[in-house]
Amino acid sequence: MTASDNKALIEHFYRAFQQKDYQTMAACYHSEAMFRDEAFTLNGAEDIGAMWQMLCERGKDMQMTFSVTEHTSGQITAHWQARYTFSQSGRRVQNNIDAEFEFQDGKIIQHIDRFSFWRWSRQALGLPGLLLGWTPLLRKKVQTMAMNNLRLFKNGNGR
Repeated sequence: MTASDNKALIEHFYRAFQQKDYQTMAACYHSEAMFRDEAFTLNGAEDIGAMWQMLCERGKDMQMTFSVTEHTSGQITAHWQARYTFSQSGRRVQNNIDAEFEFQDGKIIQHIDRFSFWRWSRQALGLPGLLLGWTPLLRKKVQTMAMNNLRLFKNGNGR
């Protein structure tokens, strides 16, 4: 596949995300894909798909915008911005994310999202995020909570 094909795949992925179409999103991943961001580290298309399903179903008011870039090296990156209410606190969040992708067999094999955890935690958690968002302690607590939420979500959906 060409870099242009990979760019089209990522644009398709984010358009599906705007529609909260987690099934189409999941179909963009290779069966052995890896996903990582500040909250999740996931291996395999099934777990990654379950994460997107959980986020889409719980993000009732989520709105997102995106742009995808094909670099001269052939690398595909994206910048996306999500606006939503964080379900744990009821606080509004605007998160700016930079994504990097690698591809295999016409699918996403590696997807890494990067964002400022401190900026996110200040918005999502308020004062605790402001005071502790830069610490490994809070980051680990959020990661543990996110993975537990995903496990419970998967169990509740018969996966």
